[in-house]
Amino acid sequence: MNARAFFVAADGRPHPPWRILLFLLLCVACIVVVTVSLGPVLAMTERVSTIGGTASAYSVTLALLLAHWMTFRTFDRRPWSFVWLDRAASRPKVLLFGCVLGTAPITIVSLLLVSVGLMSLQSAADGPWLRTAVQMLIVLVPAAFYEELLSRGYLFATIAEWLGRRSAVVLTSVGFGLLHLGNPGPNAMSIGVVILAGIYLAVVLLATQSLYAAWMAHWAWNWMMAAVLHVPVSGLPLARPDYQIVETGPDWITGGSWGPEGGAGAAVGMLAGLAYLWWRSRIRPSSRGGSRVPAQRADEGHDDR
Repeated sequence: MNARAFFVAADGRPHPPWRILLFLLLCVACIVVVTVSLGPVLAMTERVSTIGGTASAYSVTLALLLAHWMTFRTFDRRPWSFVWLDRAASRPKVLLFGCVLGTAPITIVSLLLVSVGLMSLQSAADGPWLRTAVQMLIVLVPAAFYEELLSRGYLFATIAEWLGRRSAVVLTSVGFGLLHLGNPGPNAMSIGVVILAGIYLAVVLLATQSLYAAWMAHWAWNWMMAAVLHVPVSGLPLARPDYQIVETGPDWITGGSWGPEGGAGAAVGMLAGLAYLWWRSRIRPSSRGGSRVPAQRADEGHDDR
């Protein structure tokens, strides 16, 4: 084997491990460039939301989109459908379905925990509920998108093409869980449930063949907790004007200070969602012509967005 064959496959593209490495290097470079060049402009979003990290969320989102675009224009010429970001993936019906898949599990579980006394609805300091909900929207929309782009975008599609979809689901979901180790107060239970959330979102992606749908599910889940239920989101204590839901039962069920998504209740909700998606796949064929493997020939570099 010569040096070229070690790095480049017969189709002219780098072998999958090198493509993944090149993509990650591009991501780092794009984050630096976007942060330096657009940092002062994006800082305005943080002044509007009044929530720390908003500008960073927009910077990383733009950087990851740029990294995907550069990847598709250079060493791995693919259409955007390779990562399920083509026009067909953004149909309103698909986006709405993603929102429902994100909202239903955490809302139903949280209300059930309140109804059986494991969580409690309590009053909180008066505040501008609607304005706070909009501010949450401003930060959570890009935050959910960049996590999906990183966890279930090019990396997921390339691993799925290389090692198969099951490996892609497992590897990216574990990585998704590890990304949350920097949040306040993680433990084995909360990280385990986040890994399950990664699996759930990956199945949403595969079931809908839309990264937009996974993004909507991710965003709706977080926004429902932060803006409507007024509970912590992955350990982050966001503003809770007028009322709040607090845990009164065991942390392993309620998630404790991590919020409901860190407990067994949320795990049950996601397992129910997975069961529904499995049942749906058995009785209803894909509206996009079957289960599409995210792989294209190297010469199919057209843009189908």
